[in-house]
Amino acid sequence: MDDASPPKWHLAHTTWFFETFLLKPYLPGYRAVDGHYEYLFNSYYNSVGQPFPRARRGTLSRPTVAEIYDYRRRVDEAMARLLGAELGADILQRVELGLQHEQQHQELILTDVKFAFGHNPLYPAYRDRGPAPPTTAPPAGDLGFVRYAGGRVAVGADPAAGGFCFDNEAPRHEVLLAPFALGDRLVSNAEFQEFVADGGYQQPALWLSEAWTRLGAGTLAQAPLYWRCRDGAWYEYRLDGLQPLDPGAPVSHVSFFEADAYARWRGCRLPTEQEWEHAASATTVTGNFADAGVLHPLAAVATGPAPRQLFGDLWEWTASPYVAYPGYRPLPGALGEYNGKFMSSQMVLRGGSCATPAGHVRASYRNFFYPPDKWQFSGIRLARDE
Repeated sequence: MDDASPPKWHLAHTTWFFETFLLKPYLPGYRAVDGHYEYLFNSYYNSVGQPFPRARRGTLSRPTVAEIYDYRRRVDEAMARLLGAELGADILQRVELGLQHEQQHQELILTDVKFAFGHNPLYPAYRDRGPAPPTTAPPAGDLGFVRYAGGRVAVGADPAAGGFCFDNEAPRHEVLLAPFALGDRLVSNAEFQEFVADGGYQQPALWLSEAWTRLGAGTLAQAPLYWRCRDGAWYEYRLDGLQPLDPGAPVSHVSFFEADAYARWRGCRLPTEQEWEHAASATTVTGNFADAGVLHPLAAVATGPAPRQLFGDLWEWTASPYVAYPGYRPLPGALGEYNGKFMSSQMVLRGGSCATPAGHVRASYRNFFYPPDKWQFSGIRLARDE
């Protein structure tokens, strides 16, 4: 799959990032470990060279994993020398960005391994989770909504306020929200099964034109990515192997197209990213993240303030296209390619997932993927006008 990369490529690329953007410009006398790596492990930074084609990363049998670990060791040793000197603001900013970038690739390793294992007919487990009884499926009518008055609200990050943010989260600005309501939890597997059983994938009125075309051409599967039907029963591939579908857990690995169609089927819509952020800004960033070791979304707890599951469990599709905020300025130089050049034809997701490192996300964090993408831990939260 063109979007997935082997784990060793992620290990090498995150190392390449520190070598390219910190060691080369700031450590006197530093020489690249291997000139070939400058080509093989460049992701998309055309300003610093021609990247190796993404779709061919899986063909790289060399360098070996051992050689890549040696590469990481040598870059780490050089970084230790750099960090032992007096550091200017520019270096500190790049170190922080490199650490955040590596956390993103920690998540990508999990999603990419899941895609490889989930399409292996043996369905190997990445990790044993241990016995976990299925959760009780909440009835569809059990889904509640939390109302918000809307009005003039501030969204986005303020870099001057302290703390890290990516350039695409800024600047902080005001928006006008009409009164709205958010679902008090994520949509469950059982609720999405009702959509499937009702022929939701066969109803053209529910689908955007591109999505309907993809369904007709067979390029958009008529089920979440890791659902498997055996002898009339549904199973789901998870990082602990192929398991019976848990009806109470949130439906995961759905595309924007599926999330949008399901919302229409329920007489609702998807939230805008501004609505989502306004609601999330009033909550604490806690949830089922990768550090918990579960690596699968869990059913919403019955207690606690609503809306639940805003952080962790699943990235939540929004109705908002990934575009620049008013007054957006990308980082200077080659690092300006990090986010800005992808502001085309993609949709925003919010909140992090069970594969996201804890502490990596915040209310203003903007993730983005193309509407057909399903390999990320993506789910559905409903919204409606009030």
